[in-house]
Amino acid sequence: AGRYAEGCRVAIRNIRRDGIEKVRKAERDGLISEDHRHMQENDVQKLTDECVKKVDDALSQKEREITHV
Repeated sequence: AGRYAEGCRVAIRNIRRDGIEKVRKAERDGLISEDHRHMQENDVQKLTDECVKKVDDALSQKEREITHV
């Protein structure tokens, strides 16, 4: 279960990296302002944190189930 959870965390971080790269490219291309880029990066990070927490919670629950048996 732990290895699967770590794979999920890695996938989430990769998605975060791609999202932040797209936001930075949009700023470089003049599509958004620096302030908007900062807001979008913060939003991406918040979503990342929420998703990682869900993975961690699911792992904790599964570990409790396994040790309970």
